[in-house]
Amino acid sequence: MKIVRRIGASPRERGSLSGETCPDIFELSDGNFAIIGTDFTAVLDKELPPDAERANYERIVVISRETLIRAKADIPNA
Repeated sequence: MKIVRRIGASPRERGSLSGETCPDIFELSDGNFAIIGTDFTAVLDKELPPDAERANYERIVVISRETLIRAKADIPNA
């Protein structure tokens, strides 16, 4: 599995000059997506709705609204 491309604007294009706020979205060679975000599993796990589950190896990550909105145009429809 390899990173094929970035989805949306780079952290630098979104104003991250320090390297400390770098959420990012990547499309992978197998068609899946990888997300760099802040691990909020401990905070949000108890907030999941009853029909949502998280495996022990999964984490709940948070990315900024701007990161996702700026990626919207690059997200394929199918």
